[in-house]
Amino acid sequence: MTRSFTITVFTEDQTGLLSRVVGIFNRRNLNISSLTTSASSDETIHRFTIVVNVTEEMVIKLVAQLDKQVDVLKAFYYEDKDIVYQEIALYKVPIEVFSNGNEVEMMIRRHNARVLLIEPGYVVIEKTGHEYETEALLTELRKVGIYEFVRSGRVAIVKPMERLNNYLQELREEVGN
Repeated sequence: MTRSFTITVFTEDQTGLLSRVVGIFNRRNLNISSLTTSASSDETIHRFTIVVNVTEEMVIKLVAQLDKQVDVLKAFYYEDKDIVYQEIALYKVPIEVFSNGNEVEMMIRRHNARVLLIEPGYVVIEKTGHEYETEALLTELRKVGIYEFVRSGRVAIVKPMERLNNYLQELREEVGN
């Protein structure tokens, strides 16, 4: 049975690594639901956060394949219950939607969103949350009018202590012996 898994891949920051990582998913004909790259807590290590809907058997194979890449330090996978995660969404709406009473204002409050920018022709609204939360606001804003919508990939922190730090410590201890 397929379900959502978040894969974190810790790497050296090397040119071309993104295409190699994505290539692993392409070769298996798998869709990536979300992909975010960033620095990690260690300034020498880069982090990929990848969300896929696959079986657990498949995610185990993916992580093993990622671990084999030369510049990959370590890859891990998590179920949603094992991580804290968010996405950010931006919505550009016509300024006119605010002239019909306080419907849009109440909508923004109900969804715990906030106004980022007010321009003569439009307003930019920001919402952070899970995908279903940002989609819910999008659905409501479509009813009143929307110019543009964009959502980031998932950013995630693991609930247990960061496994990479433990892994690196084990490597240091092995080298020291």
